[in-house]
Amino acid sequence: MLPTDLPLLRTPGAPALSPDGTTVVVPVVAPDPETDEYVGSLWTVPVDGSRPPAPLTRGHRDTSPVWSPDGRLIAFVRAEPKGRPQLHVVEAGGGEPVRLTDAPLGVSEPRFSPDGARLAYLARVPEEGRYVAGEDPGAEAPRHITTFRYRGDGIGFFRDRPQHVFVVDVPRDGEPGEAARDLPEPVQLTSGDVDVAAPRWLPDGEALVAVAALHPGREEDLLRDAVLVEAPRTPRDAGSEPPLPRPLTDAARGSTLSVETVLPSADGRTLWLLAGDQGPSRLDFVASQTGLFTLDLAQVRARLDEPVRPTELEGAEDAGEAVLAPHVTPRRLTDAETTDLVPGLLALAGDEVLVADQRRGAVVLLAVPATGEGEPRVLVDSPAVVSGLDAAADAVVVCAASPVSSGDVLAVDRATGAVRALTDLSAPLRATGRVRTPRELTATAPDGYPVHGWVALPDPQRYGTGPHPTLLLIHGGPFAQYTHALFDEVQVLAEAGYAVVYGNPRGSAGYGRAHGRAIRRGFGTVDADDVVALLDAALADASLGLDAERVGVLGGSYGGYMTAWLTTRTDRFAAAIVERGFLDPISFVGSSDIGWFFGLEYLGGGDTPEEAAALAAQSPMAHVHRVRTPTLVIHSEQDWRCPVEQGQRWFVELKRRGVPAELLLFPGEGHELTRSGRPRHRITRFEHVLRWWAQHLPVAPSASGR
Repeated sequence: MLPTDLPLLRTPGAPALSPDGTTVVVPVVAPDPETDEYVGSLWTVPVDGSRPPAPLTRGHRDTSPVWSPDGRLIAFVRAEPKGRPQLHVVEAGGGEPVRLTDAPLGVSEPRFSPDGARLAYLARVPEEGRYVAGEDPGAEAPRHITTFRYRGDGIGFFRDRPQHVFVVDVPRDGEPGEAARDLPEPVQLTSGDVDVAAPRWLPDGEALVAVAALHPGREEDLLRDAVLVEAPRTPRDAGSEPPLPRPLTDAARGSTLSVETVLPSADGRTLWLLAGDQGPSRLDFVASQTGLFTLDLAQVRARLDEPVRPTELEGAEDAGEAVLAPHVTPRRLTDAETTDLVPGLLALAGDEVLVADQRRGAVVLLAVPATGEGEPRVLVDSPAVVSGLDAAADAVVVCAASPVSSGDVLAVDRATGAVRALTDLSAPLRATGRVRTPRELTATAPDGYPVHGWVALPDPQRYGTGPHPTLLLIHGGPFAQYTHALFDEVQVLAEAGYAVVYGNPRGSAGYGRAHGRAIRRGFGTVDADDVVALLDAALADASLGLDAERVGVLGGSYGGYMTAWLTTRTDRFAAAIVERGFLDPISFVGSSDIGWFFGLEYLGGGDTPEEAAALAAQSPMAHVHRVRTPTLVIHSEQDWRCPVEQGQRWFVELKRRGVPAELLLFPGEGHELTRSGRPRHRITRFEHVLRWWAQHLPVAPSASGR
C-alpha cells in the first residue's frame, strides 16, 4: 500500500437492519485528500445477497442510519463539506432526504421512538456566547475550571457545551421543507452540567434509557450509571427545565460499575448493560474487562419512588441533592477474567444477546444466553475483527475487517453459524497488488511467558527473499490490541520494503485480565521483555529472511512510551520514531485530559521518596540521558491525551545532548491523527515516516527487484 492509496480504505460504519430483516443499510466512508475530509454515503444491501449493494444517498458524509419501526423511513446524520452533522430522514426506497435539525454544534446517535412518530438524538448545547460560527473564539470569556474533567481529546472543552438528549417530531408526508424556518421544533429532554450518552427508547415510548454520571463523586471517579430520561408526549410548560435523568444503577450507593452501553428488552422488563468494574478506588480502570450485565428493569422502575435512607448514600455528608437509584444489583453474565467486550456493540436476537469479545487479535461475535444459563456461542470467529452488529426478525449482520479487508458487511446464520460476505469494499485496494497478508508469530519471553503477534514481509517478487530491514511496531493503550485486520501502517511499511514485526505484549487487551494487569505499577518491565522476545523470535527464523543487523523501532502513545523506553535501554536500533508518546508521567498529571488518574493507576506515584523513585524507574524522561538512537518525534499540536509538551521535551532533551533528532508537528490534530486525522496530514505523515526510514534503514537496491 502506498500513502496515496489511503482513499481506497473504504470502511463500513454501524449496520442497520430493516425491521423485517431483509435489508441492511450501511454507511461507507473513506478519506478524501481532495476535500481533506472523510466522505461517504449510505448503501442498501439485501441480506439474502440477491442483488449487489446500491447507493441510497449521495451526501458528502452520511452516517448513523436507523430504520423507522414500520420500515418506511431511514434517519441518518449528514455533514456537508466543512459543516456540522445534522439529522435527516429519507424514504427507504430512496428519494430526496429531508433535514430536521439545525443544531449549532451538530447532532449524533438518532433513534426512532417505538411508534415512529419521534426521533431522539444527542447534541451539545453551548453556553451563551461560546462556539459561535464566525466569531473570534479568542474573545470569549475565560473558562473557570473547578473539576478534574473539563476537556477531552478529539472533543475539546466540554463543560461549557454539555451533551443532551433531544427529540423532534418526524414529519408527515410533505412536511417540512428544507429551509431552516421550516424545521420542526426540537424538545430538549435533559439539561444541566451533565453529559448524556448512548440513548435507547423504552418500548412504551414514554422514556429512554441512557448513560450519565450523576452521583456525588462523579468528579473524582470514573463511574457512569444507566439512567432513565423522561420523554412525555405532552410538552412541558414554557420555560420549565427538563428534569434530571434518574439513575437505574447505584454509583451513589457505592456500586463500582461504570456503564458504557444500555439496551432494553422488547418487553421493557430487562435492561442489558455493557459495563466495567472500576474497583474500590473507582479509578482502577486497568484491564477492567467490560462485561455483559442484566438488570431487572421492571423491579427498578417499580421502586423508583421509594424513599432512601441517608445512610445508604456513598459519601452522604457531601451528597447535596443527589438522585438515587433503587437498590437493585445488576448480574454479570460473562466471565470477568477472560471476556472483554467492545462497548457499543450490543443487540438482541431471539433468546440470545449479541456482543463482541476481544480475543487474541480478533474481535469475535458472541451469542450469550439471555437467561445466563449455558455458555456463550461464537458466531463469527477469528480472524474476523467485528466493528458493528445488528439483529432484526431472524437476521443478524455484522461489519468486520480481516487481514485483507478494512471492513465488510457479513450475514450470519444464528442456527447454523454460516457466515456470508455481502460486500467486498476493499477489492479496489487489493487490485493494486499492494496488500500483504501477515503471518502469525509466537515467541517466549525470558520468564517463559508466551507472546503472540505477526510479521508482515515485503513482496518477494519485488524485494526478493531478504535479508529485509526490519521494524518493530508497538501499539498504544497499553490495554489495546493489534488485530488481524488490514492495517494501513503495516501495509505502507511492507510496500516500502520493510519487514514489520508487531504483537500484543503483556498489558494488551484480548488475552484476559491477568495479561492486561501484568504491567500495573510495572511499565517497561515484562512488556519490554515481550516485545523484544517477539522481535528476536522473528529475527531468528531463517525462513522469514530478516536482517538482524538493520532494525528500527516505532510506536504511538503507549507505543511511543515503549519506543522511547527501549532506546534508554539499548543501542541496537538504527533509528526510532516516537509518536504522540507518553514520556513523562509527572507532567502528564497536569497536562493530559486523563492525567489526573491514568499515570497514578498504571505507574503509581505519591509524595514519599520511595514512591517518587518507583515512578522515576518507569519514566523514559528520567532516563533520556542514556539515549543515543536517532529519533524522529511526531506529535499533534492539539493532542490532549498525550499533550504536545511530552514530544517537544523529548525532542529538546535529545537535541541538546547531540542525539540526531527531528520534530514533526501537525497543526489542528489530536491524538487520533493516524486513524482519523485530516487525509492530507495522514498522507504527509506517511511520507515523512518513509523518508526517515529511507535515511536510516535504506532498502538495499539489490533487494528491491526493481
